[in-house]
Amino acid sequence: MKRWAEALTFARSLRPERQSPSKDAENVIEVKNLTKRYGDLLAVNNISFSVKKGEVFAMLGPNGAGKTTTVEIIDTIRRPTSGKVILLGMDVTKKKHDIVSRIGVLPQGFSSFDRITVRETIQYYSRLFRCEDVDVDGLIELVKLKDKAQDQYKNLSGGLKQRLGIAMALVNDPEVVFLDEPTTGLDPRARREVWDVLLGLKKKGATVFLTTHYIEEAELLADTVAIISTGKIIAIGSPGTLIESNANYLLLTLQSPDEQAWAIVRKMGFEPAPDQHDDIKVRVGHADDVQKILSVLKDAGASFFSLDVRKPNLEEVFLKLTGGALGEGPAVEKGAE
Repeated sequence: MKRWAEALTFARSLRPERQSPSKDAENVIEVKNLTKRYGDLLAVNNISFSVKKGEVFAMLGPNGAGKTTTVEIIDTIRRPTSGKVILLGMDVTKKKHDIVSRIGVLPQGFSSFDRITVRETIQYYSRLFRCEDVDVDGLIELVKLKDKAQDQYKNLSGGLKQRLGIAMALVNDPEVVFLDEPTTGLDPRARREVWDVLLGLKKKGATVFLTTHYIEEAELLADTVAIISTGKIIAIGSPGTLIESNANYLLLTLQSPDEQAWAIVRKMGFEPAPDQHDDIKVRVGHADDVQKILSVLKDAGASFFSLDVRKPNLEEVFLKLTGGALGEGPAVEKGAE
């Protein structure tokens, strides 16, 4: 009886809650009908979106989807074929000189000088960008490199190098930070250490534009996610809103059910599907449906080993919208992403 009570309580807790963004939020980036061609290749295809002040905005898609091209146009590295981008109230094609001092950029494949230390690296980039009164110790603390401050760059792991790269992007106290695939190629532990740094930025209210092909990264960090595929934005919204609007169901799994359980679930009008372990997986529309199934199974004396109830995640939304899984993907030549 206790197991059933716990299951029903858990099911009730799964009712989704909507969170509305602030109506007073200021847009720091506005992209309108942006297109970029490289010869016959249409890398970015007439996309429009905006980024609010103080939010983490993630552009999620596989390699070759157009993420890097988009971010490099916004941060003034590339020029668009057509369309308009306004960053901090300025046209990126006309006010590059005024913009670059107010933004921070971590490009793909960031690297520094092998034989200078973490502290010396930050000091060097501070002088390079003519930034006065840089709090070097504060930046080292922010990216959690205090115990590595005297280590040379060549001796840092991949994750530590990326954290140093984030510090480089912050030396000028930017109003917007662009991070292009900041955790690509890192092992899971290093990736999570970088996520901790980015969560710290989020807590400080930084405006961050992040590109990634890691669904978990976007779901964990972003206030707004734009899913991009073959140069087109196919969905945009908060992770919760994307999930609720595109995968509005719960997934009930009954492990090792008996034959009676299969028949009962079908009789109730649900269509159970087996997985590789022959467990029952049932999509249900509401937490109340989970409660009904469990109650009917209990009354009928049907048995199963254990159960699991969960909401769908962003990966399931991506699969539904694109028909493909995200992964590392093939290498893409510079300028064609």
